[in-house]
Amino acid sequence: MTPVESFRSKSVAVFGLGGSGLSTARALIAGGANVSAWDDSDSSRRAAAQEHIPLVDLSTASWRDFAALVLSPGVPLTHPKPHWIVEKANAAQVPIIGDIELFCLERQRIAPQAPFVAITGTNGKSTTTALIAHLLKASGRDVALGGNIGTAVLDLPPPSDTRVHVLEISSFQIDLAPSLAPPIGVLTNITPDHLDRHGTMAHYASVKERLVASAQTAIIGVDDPWCRAIADRCKARHQNTIQIALETMPDTGVGLEGTSLLWMCGEDRRIVADLKAIPTLRGRHNAQNAAAAIAAVSQLGLTDDEIRAGLLTFPGLPHRLEMVGHVGRVLAINDSKATNADATEKALLSFEGGLFWIVGGRAKEGGIALLKALFPRVEKAYLIGESALSFAEMLDGHMPYDRSETLDVAVERALRDAQISSHQEPVVLLSPACASYDQFKNFEMRGDAFRQLISAAPGFVAMKKG
Repeated sequence: MTPVESFRSKSVAVFGLGGSGLSTARALIAGGANVSAWDDSDSSRRAAAQEHIPLVDLSTASWRDFAALVLSPGVPLTHPKPHWIVEKANAAQVPIIGDIELFCLERQRIAPQAPFVAITGTNGKSTTTALIAHLLKASGRDVALGGNIGTAVLDLPPPSDTRVHVLEISSFQIDLAPSLAPPIGVLTNITPDHLDRHGTMAHYASVKERLVASAQTAIIGVDDPWCRAIADRCKARHQNTIQIALETMPDTGVGLEGTSLLWMCGEDRRIVADLKAIPTLRGRHNAQNAAAAIAAVSQLGLTDDEIRAGLLTFPGLPHRLEMVGHVGRVLAINDSKATNADATEKALLSFEGGLFWIVGGRAKEGGIALLKALFPRVEKAYLIGESALSFAEMLDGHMPYDRSETLDVAVERALRDAQISSHQEPVVLLSPACASYDQFKNFEMRGDAFRQLISAAPGFVAMKKG
């Protein structure tokens, strides 16, 4: 835990008592603050009460003495309209902040030179964050990984000059962190997302920009127009700016040539890594993630040899093109995190063919129509969940398919058919392009179920980890 002593003896309101909210309340109490916590949910309040966190109905409380409102990032700040707790705080002129801001305040107070990498972006930020942390750990550094991935930031050990904090930070968290100024800021890319919470693309992009605009070193993927403009503004301010580019080779940064990632700096041009040898980083989208990670750890002093060694042992992330193992010569891939067609597109692009594709669930708008150009890569599809009928209509005449309806049936039939494929290494790919809520509580439970079904198959051999 990182006790938050910046508010010692002050009254602080905490709203939103999920995982990060409970973590925030505990850290403030440990630092000597007077906490008044609340949540709209009865079950969340009961969970807080079990931890002896002081509960105060903030809808009727006096706001005169609160030094700050610490808001859960899941609570609407501006769009589609401010939550009632936000209106209360604004009316009382109480600053609204989040747990990332509390971390930044503590870092400034106890270890202002502590190394800190902050990562954001629409896509790829979780893999980039995990890869940065893995490379640092593999080289023997003390690393604290968390934020919007895994462990809540205030549950991590405190900042110190010998510990590197590697934090994934969402746009919602950036909105609540006015003093965020990381030594190294990474922005992977920007595409339309969360517009219900940000209103417009311009506002969404401006929030993302804050993370790198305040960083000492800004590492920015420049293959999309929003990020190119942000990188241009950083360079115009003479900020140390490193570009990540797959479409063109950057003047200063990391680019892709074939399957090789090259470090470019003026006339200096050297190959850092060949991704062909790293199956956990297959796919063009992972080339961008790896490029950003290489740029970040290079700034922290890792050598090319250390980077190459770390890349080779990266295990990947659960449910994100996760290599579960082999059943005979058939490779099983768990990509349950692919809850929309855009994410599944990246999975289909990662393989040249021989795919036995398990797809379906609760469909998003547009279904799988945008994937039509990639259908030739699929030998057969296995349709599950609510979308089975509508997806069958989309696939009819384009590829063989089986209306399996449930995941267990799909896995059994896909493995059976893949075993007789002529492809050298056929792939059973769970990449649903759908939400899981029709048959599973979340995508993690769906992926876990797939993993269990595959591992129970005769002849299963698990992939070696790192």
